[in-house]
Amino acid sequence: MAILTPKVPLLPPRGGERTIAVLDVGTSKVAALIAIAGPDGEPRVIGTGQKPCAGLRRGLVTDFERTEAAIRGAMDQAERAAGVQVEYVYASISAGNLGSDVATAEIDIAGASITAADMVTLREAGRARINPGSRTVVHAQPALYALDGQPGVESPLGFHADRLGMDIHVVTADTPPLKNLDRAIRNAHIGLKSLVASPLAASLSTLEREERELGVALIEIGAGVTTIAVHMFGMLVGVAAIPMGAHDITNDLAAAFSTRRSHAERLKALDGAAVTVPKDNHDAVEVPPMTDDGMAEPTRVPKAQIIGVIRHRLDLLFREVAIKLDMLGFVGPQARQVVLTGGGAELRAIADFAAGALNRNVRIGRPRGLTGLPPAQGGPAFATLAGLVLFAANEVPDVWHAPALPSSTRSGGRLAQMIEKLRGSL
Repeated sequence: MAILTPKVPLLPPRGGERTIAVLDVGTSKVAALIAIAGPDGEPRVIGTGQKPCAGLRRGLVTDFERTEAAIRGAMDQAERAAGVQVEYVYASISAGNLGSDVATAEIDIAGASITAADMVTLREAGRARINPGSRTVVHAQPALYALDGQPGVESPLGFHADRLGMDIHVVTADTPPLKNLDRAIRNAHIGLKSLVASPLAASLSTLEREERELGVALIEIGAGVTTIAVHMFGMLVGVAAIPMGAHDITNDLAAAFSTRRSHAERLKALDGAAVTVPKDNHDAVEVPPMTDDGMAEPTRVPKAQIIGVIRHRLDLLFREVAIKLDMLGFVGPQARQVVLTGGGAELRAIADFAAGALNRNVRIGRPRGLTGLPPAQGGPAFATLAGLVLFAANEVPDVWHAPALPSSTRSGGRLAQMIEKLRGSL
């Protein structure tokens, strides 16, 4: 392992600014990004890096050595470009059977004006209502607040009410995959600040505020995993994952035409599509053989045949997506908008295919919200990477991971009584 020498920052942070480093550890690649974030304006990118990764399958770490090497390589590239050396990173997670639920907490205000101390009490009560069982809590974000049972309040400070309630969107995952990814990052001699659910990060960089309010489902098609994030009323209300992705299309093509995966990936990128046009029946594509012994000859197949293999896998994928959307409650007149992102969203005409398969409006989501993002990282495959920076810059509140208050500073008997009441109502 190469020893990294300390570097002098080329663009030192100004007052109120801080350096943010993020890692998107995916099935096919590890991407790193370093940005400077301040109190005003968009975070500005000062360094990026990327390395292919063969140490994961379906987002799960299967080879620590290969994963660590890809992480070190990508982050070293980003550090050298930025002229800084980072201490810790925010990293994405798509594996572990991501799932979500909503926990609800309520406390007695007795008609008084809601204070910051009341908000702390409410968060403590909310934390007591979360029970992940054997799984790990990835996020527990306060969503909408309710005054006397009436929901829809974004910031209740200063309001008068008898009772103050809060809905908490809780994202959980199986524990072993998270521990393995944590180990791989730390073994690469990088500290881990936080794991961030990939669909949450991608949502931050691709969705419009009005889309979130009207209702939208973000579908991130990664190499090995497809994740879904449903937003309604301006907040994240559901997360799900499907162990299928763009690499399955590559494998299908390799099997169908007896060629190597590297050739199949090139076929998919250059000649593949999700929708056929009449000339695809006549245009022939040369497919290299599996072996390079000089004896086997390349085969020529109509482009329509390649697209047929791709469409078969997309049928399977979007059938599963439709089931997950129903399970997450994304139904009805306000469930019409879908945004596709991830590397799989770069397939030609996939938005048209998805619109027909899901019977919804579909667009491709590309990362926004950062200054200086290189064009090579401007496609849907890098939506999660950009979203990680926005997550870190905004310091999204989290009920579960927030430091616990010392017992001496808690509201003593009142909080204890409220927790007991809440537990009694379970």
